[in-house]
Amino acid sequence: MAHSLSAKKRVRQNASRRTLNRSRRSQVKTQIKHLETALSQGNVATAQEQFKLVIQKLDKVSSTSAMHKKTAARKKSRLARKVNALKAKAGVAPQPA
Repeated sequence: MAHSLSAKKRVRQNASRRTLNRSRRSQVKTQIKHLETALSQGNVATAQEQFKLVIQKLDKVSSTSAMHKKTAARKKSRLARKVNALKAKAGVAPQPA
């Protein structure tokens, strides 16, 4: 248990930051799930739109302490490969990022 005032404040700060970071990571996961459903349905247009939204969300979250920049880059790269594979399967030429 924290005894000093600064330690008590640190406990409060950690709790609020933990909930904020958890919320941000949850939003990213939800956005990725939307993209995954679009990919599984084979809808190229929806997948491209969802991919764009995922990229925006990952960039925003990785600019904070909720996610490391390289973690976000790795996720973006893996999702881009899936979207490009769907485009190739559908016969649409993949666009460079």
